[in-house]
Amino acid sequence: MSHETGNILLPIARACIARALGRTTEAPETEPWLQDLGASFVTLTQEGQLRGCIGSLHAYRSLLEDVKANALAAALQDPRFAPLAADELDRTEIEISLLSALQPMQFFSEADAIAQLRPGVDGVVLEFGNYRSTFLPQVWEQLPAAEEFLAHLKRKAGLPVRFWAPELKLSRYTVRKFKESQRQSAGAAQPARA
Repeated sequence: MSHETGNILLPIARACIARALGRTTEAPETEPWLQDLGASFVTLTQEGQLRGCIGSLHAYRSLLEDVKANALAAALQDPRFAPLAADELDRTEIEISLLSALQPMQFFSEADAIAQLRPGVDGVVLEFGNYRSTFLPQVWEQLPAAEEFLAHLKRKAGLPVRFWAPELKLSRYTVRKFKESQRQSAGAAQPARA
């Protein structure tokens, strides 16, 4: 996929949300690679503040269907927010993150795990029993210290920030991200910060 990927996916996500909110709008969905399996997250923001974020950690359906389903879910089903109203759409920015496959991390302690994390690069999935959470690599912008990043990831999963157990699992992934404001100003998607 080329730098045009965001120029195709972002209008598809916006059109899907717009149709759900009663607006008639279309975006081309004819690129063959849209039928390839893909995992994505769709993030909605307003004036830089989170307004919804839903995604898939594993590629189990076509990228087209994944982006459309996650765009709708981010707009209407994120339990942290009321459903997006039609009059909010024009001031809502869309960002799409395409995820690499998950890579399980091998570590012998919390300090070892923290030392292996790559700030600004890694998205991380934390799992312990029924507890699970993830942060996209973009979250490093708010939590640049690896210790703080991991502590907030534990809190998001519902675990105490000081919790640690040998059975805790971490996996990492990277993303290619595409944001409407960057598309409009630069004409191309920007990679996640390294």
